[in-house]
Amino acid sequence: MRRDLSFATLTVLLVPGLIRAQRGSEKCEPDDAGLKLPQGFCAIVYADTLRQARHMVVAPNGDVIVSTQERGGARGSSGTGGVWILRDDNGDGKADRQVRFASGFSSSEVALFDGYLYTETTTAILRFPFLNGTFAPAGKPDTVAEDLPGGGSHPVKTFAIDRGGNLYVNFGTATNSCQQTDRQKESAGKRPCDEVEIRGGIWKFDARKLHQKPSAENHFARGIRNAVGVAMNPTDGKVWTTQHGRDGLGGEPEGSGQWPQSVHYNAENPAEELLQVNQGDDFGWPYCYYSVDERHLVLAPEYGGDGKKTGECAQKKEPVAVFPAHWAPNGLMFYTGSMFPAKYKNGAFIAFHGSWNRAPEPQAGYNIVFQPLSGEKAAGAFEVFAEGFGPRTPGNHRPTGLAQGIDGSLFVADDAGGRIYKIVYGPK
Repeated sequence: MRRDLSFATLTVLLVPGLIRAQRGSEKCEPDDAGLKLPQGFCAIVYADTLRQARHMVVAPNGDVIVSTQERGGARGSSGTGGVWILRDDNGDGKADRQVRFASGFSSSEVALFDGYLYTETTTAILRFPFLNGTFAPAGKPDTVAEDLPGGGSHPVKTFAIDRGGNLYVNFGTATNSCQQTDRQKESAGKRPCDEVEIRGGIWKFDARKLHQKPSAENHFARGIRNAVGVAMNPTDGKVWTTQHGRDGLGGEPEGSGQWPQSVHYNAENPAEELLQVNQGDDFGWPYCYYSVDERHLVLAPEYGGDGKKTGECAQKKEPVAVFPAHWAPNGLMFYTGSMFPAKYKNGAFIAFHGSWNRAPEPQAGYNIVFQPLSGEKAAGAFEVFAEGFGPRTPGNHRPTGLAQGIDGSLFVADDAGGRIYKIVYGPK
């Protein structure tokens, strides 16, 4: 049932939020909270104790709604798991209230649509009746999609909802590259790979219907190893995702690793990807990966590849843009606000969680990147927008989620240190 609000109700709920969003009493951190930002930008620590914060959405009144994973939090931090609502009451750019909206599950996604708050439990998509400006559900939750494949290497079910109510859900793969024995040295790939029919792609559901299950009929796109970042591009109304590239392309001469390419090759391959996703698209996993040197998809070693052979990968869909290997793109957002300079309008911000497996090269990628776009093509190279995160920095802050404030600011969630940043443009 659609939950429409009267104009009077909306006015009561929205006006306080709009007032709170007016800048004036906001003061950025003297050191921009340790971040390095482009000229004219500065950062505020909006919240600092929300462990395992993942993806976010900003409500019409300015409240920041955050999904959190259920893992052990540090002493003194807020409990983890479920969905939280953060509110800045006095307009100083910092959350004064931090209230748990729903609990009892681990979540990496949250969205607002048609009077409901949507979230995920790794095996189901739930929706809670939601009244803007409140801190608690307006009723019991419904199950929109269920019996989703859980477990494995990539269990989270990140998603996006378009204006028509189509719900696009990421089913990450259970394995690295669909080997006969996962992540074992020179284990051949399964052919056909059974996972490509049930995981490793996007499934499409109706956000307004209940108790839907995955099937061949709602299998929207395939060949995506793990699309943690899923977003609708407002300029074309189409689905875009990021992709986490595979591991284990090399290990010699040290002898550790799945295939005999050098550790240096593995450190630089494959590229991480930004994808534009349509019905029926196939992006190649597990048979293909994007070679940084060859600048296109090549055949994976599990399927007879040597780092150069193209084979069946010539028929797979190529990415719109690529990024350094193992940076782990976790959040995707298209900027539509008016606070930032015009160059950012309709481009994509991507939150990279950072690497763990680039040795012997330095670990890298703990940053926010901006990718300029023109339609469905990259409009130039990506640029690092925000850096200063990472395990070697104080607090071990690692970006994972992005959301646009109602004033055009940029919120960044950090699931390692438990911080929410607010990045603004203009005088400090």
